[in-house]
Amino acid sequence: MNETIRLRRSVLYMPGSNLRALEKARILPADVLIFDLEDAVLPDAKPQARINVINAVANEDYGFSELVIRVNALVSPWAADDLAAVAGSRANAVLLPKIDSANDVGKAVAALEQSGAPEQLALWVMIETPRAVLEVDKIAASHPRLDAMVMGTADLAKAMHITPDLDRLGLIAPLSRCVLAARACNLDILDGIYADFRDEAGLQYACQQGKVLGFDGKTLIHPNQIDTANSTYGVSREELAEAAAIISVWETAAATGNGIAVRNGQMIEQLHADDARRCIELAGIIDERSQSLVKPGATGTNKI
Repeated sequence: MNETIRLRRSVLYMPGSNLRALEKARILPADVLIFDLEDAVLPDAKPQARINVINAVANEDYGFSELVIRVNALVSPWAADDLAAVAGSRANAVLLPKIDSANDVGKAVAALEQSGAPEQLALWVMIETPRAVLEVDKIAASHPRLDAMVMGTADLAKAMHITPDLDRLGLIAPLSRCVLAARACNLDILDGIYADFRDEAGLQYACQQGKVLGFDGKTLIHPNQIDTANSTYGVSREELAEAAAIISVWETAAATGNGIAVRNGQMIEQLHADDARRCIELAGIIDERSQSLVKPGATGTNKI
């Protein structure tokens, strides 16, 4: 489903039971807002949280932010009502947690379509169980509505009996496996949360590690984390200049019939030029947003 670059650098969870948070989200510079009906909401508050979120999506102006609603797990008593409500909402996507297989995706899609979900309503899925990781290639290819996968690293680490550490050594293999599946199916994939929202240095490290692993952005739990994610997953001026230089060297070589160019002692091929063009396209999208779609009161980043 995902054919073009979408800005999903910063993806912020907002508890659906917190009306003040839903209001504040209007001025936050997050690329994506996930209105949460699942983990962030106590059982007794879930019906009201659903009403809150559907009303907010219908009536509030969240500017450029993509709006996603995380429903409760399919096996829960709230899932059917959640999916029916989202199907008739103005959300861009529904996020399905706790899935284990492609069959779970099919069940969710069937429920959405029975409730009249429009064709443009995308499906996102959370990969947060060992079984889902083992089945991720099938999940990624399961349905045309599927547009993105989100890593639930806290639940996955718990299920794998992994002791948390900054380098996430025990999670590298499953994270890379999921990135590979996403790329094979042209899906975006988002890294899990960094729980200590007061630790800016730790968040910066986690975002940089996620970018190196191939993720498109970072899921967040606090507004204070947005700028760091936007900056890290953005394009620095140095990166932009390097991309332009690579394209120039490549095009000069190609014009003379050469399939390989050299820049600063490094071989440049078509694949490097393609990556450079994507970098420039991403920078252009970010720049266009910063110039014309800045929310009132939103803060910027130190990257393009």
